[in-house]
Amino acid sequence: MPVLVFLLEAGLISLSGVMAPGPMTAVTVAKGSESPRAGVLIAIGHGIIEFPLMIAIFYGFGYLVNLSYVKEIIGIVGGLFLLIMGIGMFRSVNNAEVRANRYTHSPIVAGILISLGNPYFIIWWATVGAALILRSAEFGILWFLIFALLHWLCDFLWCSFLAALSFRGGQFFGRKFQKYVFAICGVFLLFFSGKFIFDAVSSLI
Repeated sequence: MPVLVFLLEAGLISLSGVMAPGPMTAVTVAKGSESPRAGVLIAIGHGIIEFPLMIAIFYGFGYLVNLSYVKEIIGIVGGLFLLIMGIGMFRSVNNAEVRANRYTHSPIVAGILISLGNPYFIIWWATVGAALILRSAEFGILWFLIFALLHWLCDFLWCSFLAALSFRGGQFFGRKFQKYVFAICGVFLLFFSGKFIFDAVSSLI
């Protein structure tokens, strides 16, 4: 049946996007080293941004995220936010104990801010995501809602898996493992910070 084929394709495309290394992966692993439930909460925070965006695109407001200056502003602001987060993680590495309360944002807030500050999240929805939503709309609003839930479940399952894996690793290897996790995540966040800002500034020049 065409609609089931579409859902299968949408699920595979969504998973490919979710599983790609990025700032959300880095933050999920870092927060997961402190709590196995962090992935669930990050996915919820991500959904708080993602569901309204999907609905807005469904009802025809997707053109807003295609405006070049919007993407560039998001890129610069998002890059600066990731820079602050990366520096914060490196500071945590130098502490004797790496605790969750040293990472200022809760997992839900982290999920929200990572989504808002990631220009590739917006660009993905303005291109690939918008195309999937338009295809789902051909089957009616019910199937659009099913698609939206399916896409978010991919985020939910992947973030939950990463957090649980990170937490078990932290229990097995101890605090030293968590410090390594924070150092690696800090490197990733600094890398994406520089890339976001570089790409945004390059577009403005």
